Amino acid sequence: MTQKSGRILMVDDDQDILVAARLLLKREGILVHTESQPDRIPLLLKDEAFDAVLLDMNFAIGANTGREGFQWLKRVLEIDPTLSVILMTAYGDVGTAVEAMKQGACDFVLKPWSNERLVATLMSAMTLTASRREAAQLGARNRELAAALDQPGQTLIGDSPAMARVLTLVDRAAPTDANVLILGENGTGKEVIAREIHRRSRRADQVFVAVDLGAIAENLFESELFGHKKGAFTDAKEDRVGRLVAANGGTLFLDEIGNLPLYQQSKLLSVLEQRVVIPVGGNRPIPIDVRLISATNMPVDQLESPDTFRQDLLYRINTVELRLPPLRDRAEDIPALVAHFMALYARKYAIPPRRLSEDAARRLKSYHWPGNVRALRHAVERAMILGAGDVLEAEDFSLPSAPGGAPRPAAPAPVSGGGAADALTLGTLDLETVEAQVIRRALDKHQGNISHAAAELGITRTSLYRRMEKHGL
Repeated sequence: MTQKSGRILMVDDDQDILVAARLLLKREGILVHTESQPDRIPLLLKDEAFDAVLLDMNFAIGANTGREGFQWLKRVLEIDPTLSVILMTAYGDVGTAVEAMKQGACDFVLKPWSNERLVATLMSAMTLTASRREAAQLGARNRELAAALDQPGQTLIGDSPAMARVLTLVDRAAPTDANVLILGENGTGKEVIAREIHRRSRRADQVFVAVDLGAIAENLFESELFGHKKGAFTDAKEDRVGRLVAANGGTLFLDEIGNLPLYQQSKLLSVLEQRVVIPVGGNRPIPIDVRLISATNMPVDQLESPDTFRQDLLYRINTVELRLPPLRDRAEDIPALVAHFMALYARKYAIPPRRLSEDAARRLKSYHWPGNVRALRHAVERAMILGAGDVLEAEDFSLPSAPGGAPRPAAPAPVSGGGAADALTLGTLDLETVEAQVIRRALDKHQGNISHAAAELGITRTSLYRRMEKHGL
């Protein structure tokens, strides 16, 4: 017989019972700590680790009600809720067994027992304990991950009227389980708002899973979201849990949902309606319980077009709709944002604190920021690293001299090529600078729409995101 392993606490006032159990379970590789005095249970559970408890129900002479067993069962579960407890008695009936289960026992054994039945019951109890403890550890890990979301750089900054309206809706929507759709240009902070909604929700101690749908290849969509079974396709070398199952009990954030192809939208809608997931290559439905937050930079009129987005899916995901203002519409928040980012990067890079000149503050506020808060953050980071002195000037941010103009590294010099309408004016032939200007031009032309800009540039969305990050756009 395969050797088992585990450690059992057995409490019974009959020494013969204790000896018989110890000898039986020793052959199975199970260690047994025997105890005849139930009042020693709290001390034993405090000092030693057990995988299950085998507990007699009657200790007083002549007692047969099982009351003592129920009292000690309650005490054990108060000390360690993950511990599996098996009650045993010579005076049991169906009613006693049912009551034992109601009060938290994992099983019930009659004396004299069947050896095979006792061993099987203990093995199941130890497995249950291990599962409970693993679940408790995962829960604790999720709480730690949730706490880590409140990290520097993820704070909501701004008290402008435009942001006040958004935060009012966040306050109202967050405590509910309503699905939320966040609309806004690239860089306006859609994921930051999503995380804030999660932090203020009843699911705050559970996991927050973010998925950038624009960065997932179409042929991997189902595997990423729904998971897959080993052997489901060529590269499926092991089972994989999908993002929907990973977010179970918590919040799932689907970014760039507006760029999801129609045929994938129907699959997502089916999962949201049925609240179950079937992994690729599997046949067993897995129930899910997630709070869905979606985001897109797609214009509303385009999102409401049936040719672009399924209207039944749109109704499902936008129970509450939040529209984030671009930074140019909340310019009064720029000083507070700059101060926050300056303090953040001073800590990150161990740089002495710096001040902002009045001219720099004025020009930062007047610039239209096509990349919104993300672009402002990168501009501050670059200025903190490369700026000299205690005061940051406008030049440290590569800001234009005229309000609202686009930043340029040097005075422009015309370079011929192409039609007049599409000619690109370059101030340098440095490839890095030219690439940044071309990407900025494409983003401005398509009003921040990543998919359209990437298509015109002839690169994938993922590649465009990498280049934007590289150039601080």
